[in-house]
This record gives sequence, C-alpha cells and structure tokens, in this order.
Amino acid sequence: MENVLAVLNLGDFAQAFSKMGMFPVFDVAYYIVSILYLKYEPGSVEVSRRSPVASWLCAMLYCFSSYILADIMLGSSPLDYFQYNSHILLASAVWYLIFYCPLNLFYKCVAFLPVKLVLVALKEVVRTRKIAAGVHHAHHAYHHGYFIMVIVGYVKGTSQLLFALGSPTKASLYGAILFTLQESHWLPVSKSVLILVFTLFMATTKVVMTARHSHGSPFSLVESWTCHLLFGSPLGGGEEDNHHPPAGAAPSSPLKSKEELSEGARKRKAKKAE
Repeated sequence: MENVLAVLNLGDFAQAFSKMGMFPVFDVAYYIVSILYLKYEPGSVEVSRRSPVASWLCAMLYCFSSYILADIMLGSSPLDYFQYNSHILLASAVWYLIFYCPLNLFYKCVAFLPVKLVLVALKEVVRTRKIAAGVHHAHHAYHHGYFIMVIVGYVKGTSQLLFALGSPTKASLYGAILFTLQESHWLPVSKSVLILVFTLFMATTKVVMTARHSHGSPFSLVESWTCHLLFGSPLGGGEEDNHHPPAGAAPSSPLKSKEELSEGARKRKAKKAE
C-alpha cells in the first residue's frame, strides 16, 4: 500500500490531509447535517416553537452526543466538550438558522440537494477523524484493550445517543476495527493513509446514497455471505429484493424518505392553519 502511494506521490497528500484542521468549515458542515436530521424528525418543529430550550438541547445532543458518551466511557466528565465555546456557539447558530430563519431560507438552502451532497461529504471527513481520535484516546488509556478501542471509536463515529444500525453506523464500527488494527500495528499502513482512504470511501458512499435517496447498506452483500458462512443464515439479495411486487401486480408508489414525509406533514399543517 505504501509503495503504491509513493509511486502516485500521495503519501505527502495523505499526511497533509490527516493534519488539516476541521474547524470551522468541516465542523459547521457536520452541525448543519446533524441538525437537518433533527428537523426531519416528526414533531421537532412543533417542539422548537413550544420550547426553544428543549429544541436547543436536542440539537446539542445531535451534534455532541458521541463526545459525551466517549468521555463517560473513558472516565471523563460528560460536560468536558462544552468547554469549547466556539463549537457550542457555532452549533447554536446553525440550530437557530435552521429552525428560525425568516421564510425558512437557510433550511431551504442547505436542504437543496446539490448543497446537501457537499455537506454530507464534509461531514464524513469529520466522522473519520472522530473514529481515529476515539481509538487513539482509548489506546492511551487501555493499551491492550482492543475491544475498548473499537467501542470508543465506534461511539465517536456515531451521531446520536440512540444508535440505529444504518449504513453510517455500521461503517463507524468497521472503521473503528480498522483503526484499532492500525493503532495496534497489525495493519501495515500509516494512520494518515488509512484516514485518507477511509474518508474517501465514506464520503463517496454517503454522497451516492443521499443522491439516490437510498437507505440500503453497501455492506449488505458481504454481511449476507459472512452470516451465511458463520451462522448458517439464508443468503438474501438485500432488503430491496424483498419489496419487489409479484408479476402482474400494479407497481406501488416509491417509498418516501423521512425528509419528504416530514416536509409533507408540515405543508399539510400549514394549509390547515390557513
């Protein structure tokens, strides 16, 4: 791997990329996408009108819950991350603009698909850094605690307190395993190269899935074969295969994403109010 990168002159680029600062550009993209997903949740807009403080707390959890959980696991105060005033103020400004900007202009801009694709790609840059940092910190606290390194890296890579085994969450787990292997010198590749390669994989996958409004997993084929070989599970063609209508049946309407359902519900409520 290193020889290939040397031939392509990517080693220096990987080193520079791994040292590139995340604040404020990448962090603000992370906050925007995280709080966008909060706004997609049913009832979130109503809560923001009735109780702005509760809405703000939810937004902060969406942005910083992974840091809180990782600090608790490593024996630190769960409030440690809130000492970084610039991050809290930046995330709070994003929350305010997404929920309270006049005419919903900021929300419409960042939810516009071409803009959103750029933002989700930037968010995956931050996610990879968080996984690598979580594994590194756990390695210092528990030098041979490989499972602890994986768990802390996985938690750092997730975005919410309640985890759903979606594609980004699974990718965080697999990324934590890779970075644990690298940190333990079992994976013959430098950390900077692993950060670059894994970031490219995560960003590309997330952009493609967002553009296609897909909720599938790029790991489904590998997971299906692994479960079949280890646990005898039946081989499946993925979740989408189970939704094909029988021959001759009328095609059903395509499933809408959570964003579309949430936006439709808000529009219906607005019409009733008129």
